[in-house]
Amino acid sequence: MSIFEAIIQGIIQGATEFLPVSSSGHLSISKHLFGIQLPGILFDIMLHLGTLVAVVFVYRKLIWRLLKEFGSLCVDVVHGKFKWKEMNHDRRLIFMLIIGLLPLFLLFAPIPGTGMLLKDFSELLGSDTSMLAEGLALLATSVLLFLGIRANNLTKQKKVKDRAGNLVPCQGRKKLHTVDAICIGLTQCVAAVFPGLSRSGSTLSMGLLRGINQQTALDYSFVLGIPSIAAAALVSLKDLGSDGAAIGAAPLIVGVITSAVVGFLAIKLLKWIVTTNKLEIFAFYTLIAGGLVTVLGIIEHILGKNLFTGLPL
Repeated sequence: MSIFEAIIQGIIQGATEFLPVSSSGHLSISKHLFGIQLPGILFDIMLHLGTLVAVVFVYRKLIWRLLKEFGSLCVDVVHGKFKWKEMNHDRRLIFMLIIGLLPLFLLFAPIPGTGMLLKDFSELLGSDTSMLAEGLALLATSVLLFLGIRANNLTKQKKVKDRAGNLVPCQGRKKLHTVDAICIGLTQCVAAVFPGLSRSGSTLSMGLLRGINQQTALDYSFVLGIPSIAAAALVSLKDLGSDGAAIGAAPLIVGVITSAVVGFLAIKLLKWIVTTNKLEIFAFYTLIAGGLVTVLGIIEHILGKNLFTGLPL
C-alpha cells in the first residue's frame, strides 16, 4: 500500500466513522473501486484506532467524569452503599453503557451449520470481491435514518409544560432506560456484522425511535462506540506481525493520523447537523449511494467481473 492510498483510506474512515454513512462500507467500496487488496483486517482496525483517538479527545471531559464516577461506584458497592434508585446521571450512564455493550458478545456466537462465528461472517462480507452487500446495507441505513427522523418529528409534535407552566414542543427524553440501552446495543451488534450498515446512523436512529432527545442519543452513540473500537483494536494486535509487515509501517502511521484528524472534524460537523435538524442529508445520501452501489453490484455479478479493475469476482 502506498502513502497516497493510506491517506485516501484515512480520509474515508475519518469522515464516515462518525457521519451516519458507514465507514466499513465506504472503505470496502473504495478498495473495490481502486483494486486495493490487503491481508486481513489490520489496516481497517488501525484506521478505527485513529478515529478512537478523535472521539476520546472530543468527549474527554465526559470520559474523565465517568471514570471518576466508576471509581466512586466501586467504593459504594464494596461498602454496601450502592442503591439503583438513587444513582446520579453519570452513574446511570455507566450502567446504560455496560448494558448497551453486552449484545456485542453475540458476535462470538456460532452460526449453526457453518463452523463460523458471527464475527467471521462479518469479516467474510467485508473482504469479499463484491460490493452488493455494501449497497444493500447502505439502503438499510437510509431506511433507519428516515424512520429515526420521522420518529423525532413526531416526538416534537407533542406538547409538554416547561418550568413556567407553558406548553412547548417536546424535545425527547434525556434519561436512558434499560430497554433503550438493550435496543441500541442490539442495533450496534447488527451494524457490526454488515459493512455498509452505519453504526452511528443505526444507533442514533434507534435512540430517536425510542423517543430519546437527539443530542442525548448522539452522545450515547459516540461514547458507546469507544469500548467497541478499542476492543476490536486489541483483538487485531495478534495480526501485527504478518499483516503489519505486508502493509508497511509508514502507511499504517499516516492512515491512523489522517483518520484521527478527519474524524475530529466529522464529529464536530455531525453535532452541528443534528442540532440544526439536517439529518435528512445523510438519509438521502445513503439512499442514492446505496441504490447506485447495489445496481453496480448486480451488474458485476451478471458480468462476473469488477467493472473498475476488470478483475474477476
